[in-house]
Amino acid sequence: MSNGLEIILLFLVCQAAATDLAWRRIPNVLVLAGLLLALALHWRQGGSGALLGQALAGGAVGLLLFLPLYALGGMAAGDVKLMAMAGSFVGPAQALQLCVLSALAGGVLALAWLALARWRGAVGEGMPYAVAIAVGTIATIALAHR
Repeated sequence: MSNGLEIILLFLVCQAAATDLAWRRIPNVLVLAGLLLALALHWRQGGSGALLGQALAGGAVGLLLFLPLYALGGMAAGDVKLMAMAGSFVGPAQALQLCVLSALAGGVLALAWLALARWRGAVGEGMPYAVAIAVGTIATIALAHR
C-alpha cells in the first residue's frame, strides 16, 4: 500500500474515532466516501484491475469478520462498515491483521472503558469501537513499515 493511501486511511479512521467519541456515531458519508475513494485509487493504480480486486476482497474480509459481532449485538453497524472501508484500503491479508489488532485493542479499551464507567457510576454506556479500529489501523500500518 502506498504512503498516500496510508495517510488517507489514517485520516479517515481518526475522523471516525473522533465522531464516535463525540456523538457515538460514525457518519455514513465518511465511510461511503472512504470506500469509494479506496476503490477509485486502487482502480487507478492497478491498470489490470488486480488492485481493485484486492480492495474489494479486503473490504469483504473486514465486513465478514465483524458482521457476526453486529449480529450478536456486540457492536454497531457503523463499526462494521468502518472495518469494511479500512479493509478496502489495505487488501485481504492486511485486513485480517487489522481485524485481529482492532479486536485486541478493543479488548484492552473495553477493560479501561468498564473501569472508567464503574468509577463514574455510568455502567451500561457503550464503548466507541471506532477508537479500537483506529488503533488497530495505526498498528497495522506501523507493522508494515518495520
